[in-house]
Amino acid sequence: MTSTFGPRGSGSRGPSGDPLVGRVLDGRYEITERLARGGMATVYRGIDTRLTRTVAVKIMHVGLGDDLEFARKFDHEARAAARLSHPNVVSVFDQGADAVDGTVVRPYIVMEYVEGQTLRDVVNARAPLDPVEALDLLEPVVAALAAAHDAGLVHRDVKPENVLIGARGRVKVADFGLAKAISSQTQTATQGLLIGTVSYLPPELVTSGHADARSDVYSAGVVLFELLTGRKPHCGDTPIQVAYAHVHADVPPPSAHAPRGTVPPYLDALVARATSRDAALRPPDGRVLLTQVRRVRAALHAGLADDPELTQDLLPTAPRRPDPDDALTQVVGERADFEPTQHIRAAVAQRPSFSAPHEELTDPDPYGTRSGARAYDAPAYDPAAYAPAPTHPTVRDAPPPVVPGHDPRSRFRPPADDPQRVAARREREARRRRRGWLALILVLLLTTAAAVTGWYLTEGRFTSAPALTTLTRSDAAAVAERADLAVDFSDGYSETVPVGEVVSTEPAPGARLRKGTHIEAVLSRGPERFAMPSVVGLTQDAATAQLRAGNLKVGKVTSRWSATVAKGVVLGAGQDPGASLKRDTAVPLVVSGGPQPVKLADWTGKDADKAVAALKKAGLVPVVTTATSDEVPAGDVVSQDPPPGDLVKGDEVRLVESKGPVLVTVPNVRAMGIRKAEETMKAAGFSTRSKKATNYLGLGYVVTSSPGGGKQAPKGSTITLYLV
Repeated sequence: MTSTFGPRGSGSRGPSGDPLVGRVLDGRYEITERLARGGMATVYRGIDTRLTRTVAVKIMHVGLGDDLEFARKFDHEARAAARLSHPNVVSVFDQGADAVDGTVVRPYIVMEYVEGQTLRDVVNARAPLDPVEALDLLEPVVAALAAAHDAGLVHRDVKPENVLIGARGRVKVADFGLAKAISSQTQTATQGLLIGTVSYLPPELVTSGHADARSDVYSAGVVLFELLTGRKPHCGDTPIQVAYAHVHADVPPPSAHAPRGTVPPYLDALVARATSRDAALRPPDGRVLLTQVRRVRAALHAGLADDPELTQDLLPTAPRRPDPDDALTQVVGERADFEPTQHIRAAVAQRPSFSAPHEELTDPDPYGTRSGARAYDAPAYDPAAYAPAPTHPTVRDAPPPVVPGHDPRSRFRPPADDPQRVAARREREARRRRRGWLALILVLLLTTAAAVTGWYLTEGRFTSAPALTTLTRSDAAAVAERADLAVDFSDGYSETVPVGEVVSTEPAPGARLRKGTHIEAVLSRGPERFAMPSVVGLTQDAATAQLRAGNLKVGKVTSRWSATVAKGVVLGAGQDPGASLKRDTAVPLVVSGGPQPVKLADWTGKDADKAVAALKKAGLVPVVTTATSDEVPAGDVVSQDPPPGDLVKGDEVRLVESKGPVLVTVPNVRAMGIRKAEETMKAAGFSTRSKKATNYLGLGYVVTSSPGGGKQAPKGSTITLYLV
């Protein structure tokens, strides 16, 4: 199994050609980079797009997700690991299965992304380590195992590759429970050896395939050996040879391979205890091993080169069973054939049994590391601790003297072969056996009934909702039936799940349900699509209503001038009528803005011909009339209608072109007196001014005018009169 680590770990970047890089699992987890590849799975770095955080995604290799029973066990173990919350355990966020290769379903699990390196990197770079540093690294690993064992979870694959060291030095253990789910598909011993690195496998996992908390203890002991020595305890040319060595050879003491004088005897004893081939001699779980590690660590910090008492406590020696004759054989004078006294019989009856390999005692904890800690290391048997109070046999305890050929006790009982005595004794023994068997059977029945009732009330009548997503209808029904549940199916749409497979369930996978409960499963009808309605020619409001009725949305609306389509009418749409679209697809529209407006300038007082040319060029129709004007020169525009502003192509623009002022014929006033000439000009609409002619004689008569009589001149203009 591979571990979850960052760029500074032992993994390598995945090639750009990896088909999974860039894929989004279940529409949520985007795969960005391959970190490492192992025998069972490949680890990728990804992005949880929903929570916007970096995660590690472990995807099982092709073939592991084909078996429905494996899918159920994988789901169960992943959820058990997700419930394990401890600062030294890599958190499990999510799990699922995705058809990453089109049709092949591959389970995956989403975990905490740890930026840093693995313990394997530390071993490769720096081992052998100082004992204090080795235990500083091992203690959080054992603390994580202790928390898992307290929760009833066994790791099964403890090795340096699964121990992660974050950038801030936090030690975390990964892959809790996943080896169990994978190994559920293999039953042979050969296949079983493939689960976990063989250098750390406990003997019982090799011989029987069964593992418990003590198996994790063994693997942790091997890791400690490697930290102290820089090498593995057993080597071989093949994995089978290494596994054989674990079964038939003890792990050597680290002091034999570490630098001389660095490993004290009590540290050797700790490794020997944790890696004992007999599982019964190891610490029963991680919690007890954690206590022992802390005791040894405290001794190291105290600078003790040796601690015989601690060494004796940790050595994997089974407690010696006491010989009953040790406390019973006692000679009085020359006689040794008397029966034991009542005091001695009572003492023997009260002695504890040593049938169990460990006894639960209170750890004296000489270094004060953990007050009241429990230790499971039974001390060597001390006969003085179980001997009766000091008494000495006397004549009152001894039988009467023996007379040859005579048994002094025979007068108190009938002969041993008396038929009545034999029959009575057998009857008593038979009654005693019957009562014993009846009592035993009754106790067993009551105990079994209580256990079954308690189990049924707390666990037996409940089950966990299985993971049915991406399963077909028949497979989902079969998986639910094995979990003692029923499934009610309904249809729904999905962009990612193929037609006929389960999209989601309610309640969610892992929920605790009573057996027989009905769960709701939604079967995929494939992608949901809607037909594009015809909206061209409708008003914008009508087109919007049509799109909403078809579960679509209006996208960007643009306007375009049209001389033929009224303003506000849809000219075009971004999708063809009848096109198959997703729900809430945004459809862009082009709406008519009506005829394009033309800017009319002010042509008043400007050349009329230029004004006509400009209006025609802008698409307007000029209508020109003429009029006289005393103020506007001839040929210029006197006025326009409409005034300056916005018009539409084809509109008329009326222009009035100036013909200049009104022309009047100048009267002939030659030979008239000055007064009469002025009156005549005034009557004709002219004003006058007088000037002397060159041959002026002072007579006061008009000799000529300018302009001259009979010519045209603007009305109101000034006529010059020349006098003689």
